[in-house]
Amino acid sequence: MKKTLITALAAAGLMSLAACGHKTDAAENVAAAADNTADSMEASAANVRDDASNAAAATEARADNKADAMENKADAVRAAGENKADAMDKKTH
Repeated sequence: MKKTLITALAAAGLMSLAACGHKTDAAENVAAAADNTADSMEASAANVRDDASNAAAATEARADNKADAMENKADAVRAAGENKADAMDKKTH
């Protein structure tokens, strides 16, 4: 019963939207201009989100590069320490 009522209300809502039309060309032009402005604003919002996503990706890449460089330096320090310890061992034998 509820499903039928909901379906009927949804259909009535769609029919009322389909029946919406403006009586004059001027009114249609105003509505179309508003739609175009809203579409432009939505596109701008999408661009802001894309820009933020790109900036975040670039920041992440820079951070990854810095972290990789630090890890490489840590590996070099570790290797230098091992080489020095090996050299010390050779002196004692």
